[in-house]
Amino acid sequence: MRIAVAIATTGRADTVELTAPCWASQTRLYERLIFSVPNMEDVGPAAAALPNSEILISPKGLTKQRNKILDRLGTDCDLIIFGDDDFVPSTRFIEIVESIMTAKPNIAMLSGIVIADGINSEGISFEEAAKIVSAHDAAHVAESSVLVPMPHAYGCNMIIRPGANPDLRFDERLPLYGWLEDLDYSRRMAPFGQLMRARNLIGVHMGTKRGRQSGVKLGYSQVANPMYFVGKGTMPAGEAMLQITRNVLANAVKSLMPEAWVDRTGRLRGNLLALADALRGRQRPERINEL
Repeated sequence: MRIAVAIATTGRADTVELTAPCWASQTRLYERLIFSVPNMEDVGPAAAALPNSEILISPKGLTKQRNKILDRLGTDCDLIIFGDDDFVPSTRFIEIVESIMTAKPNIAMLSGIVIADGINSEGISFEEAAKIVSAHDAAHVAESSVLVPMPHAYGCNMIIRPGANPDLRFDERLPLYGWLEDLDYSRRMAPFGQLMRARNLIGVHMGTKRGRQSGVKLGYSQVANPMYFVGKGTMPAGEAMLQITRNVLANAVKSLMPEAWVDRTGRLRGNLLALADALRGRQRPERINEL
């Protein structure tokens, strides 16, 4: 089985220098390591020198950068592991992925368990993430795989079987960070195979804050993208309403005493702009490029 590791990144070369070598020190080495970036400077020398690595230049935007990877790989690899640039995997990550996907050919997409996630905090340092992963690996070496259905993959560690639907691509109408692009892609892949989560497939998402899009733009996407998914059929209206309501309320309440690492006021402003645009009938995901 041929396996590729794919990392789409922008403006965080120092983070990639730390995390990319984790993929090269696995118990089972990948066949290809692909970086998709807007500029060559987005990948440092240590990452660029890793075995079987390749750098692709792509227009900026997560969905565009991931599509560049899919276009490049075609059907050359049986599996593609999409890892965020701030994801630190277990040393057995690729080994476990291969074991599961070989035994379960009906699985089209797989994700693991994020045992620590810095996305909802000030973030986790690489050193701390590595310690957490090492401790877990030492304690769970013989843990068997337990698979459970999932509604969609988590983009920080998302494994796809390209052969399940070779023509499927990420929606490039979702610009920049591509809020919920993993959900949209998963829902469109679901008719072609099972979506599963493996409990013994683990890693840590550092949740690095530098390089993320502005609070206003993210807030706009928190409203605009779910509405867009309803129109295209990848999210039921009730789920979209719950998603939007939860985000708006969280931003409104927490803007009174915001976390130091979150622009709650900006997010709330973006939420309200998207709702106002929806009332005018001009709300669309791409509008964040105009804000």
